[in-house]
Amino acid sequence: MAASKSSSSSLSPTALVFMGLLALQFGIQPIVTKKFTSPEIIRSTVIFTQEIVKLLIAMIGITLNTSTKWKDITSGWSIQSWLRLALLPATIYLIQNLCSLLAYQNLDAITYNVLNQTKTLSAALCCFLLLGKRQSKLQIVALVILLVAALVMEGIFPLNLEYYMNYLSNATAAADSNETTKFSLSSRHVSHGVLPIMLASFLS
Repeated sequence: MAASKSSSSSLSPTALVFMGLLALQFGIQPIVTKKFTSPEIIRSTVIFTQEIVKLLIAMIGITLNTSTKWKDITSGWSIQSWLRLALLPATIYLIQNLCSLLAYQNLDAITYNVLNQTKTLSAALCCFLLLGKRQSKLQIVALVILLVAALVMEGIFPLNLEYYMNYLSNATAAADSNETTKFSLSSRHVSHGVLPIMLASFLS
């Protein structure tokens, strides 16, 4: 019985292949997107084309699936049902896509992927606020590690000991001369990169 349970819970070779492909897509997508989306492009056109392609792929998949019929799928569709069920999610998805594209253009691939994983933090927050579901101590530790990783990627929380030694010496010198020191980030890097991807992650 134990052997059958362990074998049923293990991943099949097909699952491992698809997991590998998903990881590959996750890694190269920011690089490819940034390469082929210059700052001069019209973002709304890119988003519109992207959604049209997704729609066509979905339609082809439904058409090729012999177990489903268009008549069954579209039965009950109306303008009222669309406004009631799809308008808000579609609007949120549109904002998310625009923010993601803006972040693609202004962040390197590693920074984008790390900051994009802060969606786990927003998901945990929404689960607590909306569903009242608390996280375990181990889950909280994992979320804190994720937050620290995002701060390290942005240079807000460097892991270099020399950085802190220099910061302390500069702070001491500034205190002696009645000056102030502060950490500064490129305003465009924050407004066109960090904030959009954080918003997109939260909306996702």
